[in-house]
Amino acid sequence: MRFFPVLTAALVCVALFFVVLQRDALLGFARSVTGGPEDEAPATAPESASVPVAIATSEAAGEVPVNVVALRSRAREVPDAVLVRGQSAAARQVSVLAEISGSVISEPIRKGAFVEQGDVLCEIDPRTSKALLAEAEARLAEARARVPETQARIVEAQARLEEARLNQTAAERLGDRGFASTNSVATADAALSAARASVTAAETGLETTQAGIQAAEAQVARARLDIERLTMKAPFSGVLETDTAELGTYLQAGAPGGNECATIVQLDPIKLVGFLPETQVDRVSTGAEAAARLASGQEVRGQVTFLSRSADDLTRTFRVEVTVPNPDLAIRDGQTVEIVISTPATTAHLIPASALTLDDEGRLGVRTVQDGRAGFVPVTLVRDTVDGVLLSGLPETADVITVGQEYVTDGVPVQASFTPPGASE
Repeated sequence: MRFFPVLTAALVCVALFFVVLQRDALLGFARSVTGGPEDEAPATAPESASVPVAIATSEAAGEVPVNVVALRSRAREVPDAVLVRGQSAAARQVSVLAEISGSVISEPIRKGAFVEQGDVLCEIDPRTSKALLAEAEARLAEARARVPETQARIVEAQARLEEARLNQTAAERLGDRGFASTNSVATADAALSAARASVTAAETGLETTQAGIQAAEAQVARARLDIERLTMKAPFSGVLETDTAELGTYLQAGAPGGNECATIVQLDPIKLVGFLPETQVDRVSTGAEAAARLASGQEVRGQVTFLSRSADDLTRTFRVEVTVPNPDLAIRDGQTVEIVISTPATTAHLIPASALTLDDEGRLGVRTVQDGRAGFVPVTLVRDTVDGVLLSGLPETADVITVGQEYVTDGVPVQASFTPPGASE
């Protein structure tokens, strides 16, 4: 019963063998049986016809031009800018410390209050300093009182010197005549030298007294200055970031770390701080106009007031500061901000973004029509706009292919249909 299915399967396998693997032999056998010409080949479609051609090359296209759409673009001057992200920073922030140790006797001012330059922040008990001033003034009076005494000593020493000089002259004359001994003359000479030394000592004493007066005057001046330092005032107009020292607090002179009178910040004007990469730092200069947008949506304008000459060791970026007015103190210290800094105008072409393409090396550029043939020009993206992209690197006038640039290569003949500038693709 199974003989016929097996035979049928064997015949089918043989037929498939000849049809698939021995097709040429089977066709030759058929020609020999039918008497047809042996060199006649079956009419088959060219193999190339089954493969679609996506990109026309100069070899494949021959001299048949490819239809493309192009835009005749002319370079224009466009304002340029650099975008920097950063944060706001107070123009100045100072912790007011005590210069004289003592207890605070003034009422505190609460944080957030606005103070003007010269407003009193803290005042220290002046009793100790006043006592020191009185002591210094007493020492000054004492030093001045010594002046008449030292001056009298000078007069007395000069009188003794004159007396010794007369005695020495008389002794010398008597000695020359033989009426005085040698010892008497020597004694007169010694008395004259002692008188001269007394004058010198008296004059030195006067100079010492005058130096004592100057030292006493310096102590008085310092004591008075210390009394002035008992009152700590705002160095500039600003906002208190902390409460001023509480009544009765003991402040140690020059001691940081929570022992200050108050911390004050200046927010008008305020600084916007960002960091420029090395590739853009040469495009920015001090005095350039800048605009900024805060995270809250507020927009402000100002000028670049600082551009660092030294790069950050870790990020290799350069600090840039923009100063903007802040009269209502709406901008706070530490807010996130986007800064747009104006740079010199650049020449660029406004091209539809769809016209951009890449060459075989991965460079960004556009295809242009050059003497009836397609060419590739690498470009640099200046800025993206709602109307297209601004590109540099093209000649003053360029015929940019906007449709069909992906289907041609360098040197392929093209037939360009031009669209008016500004027409939508």
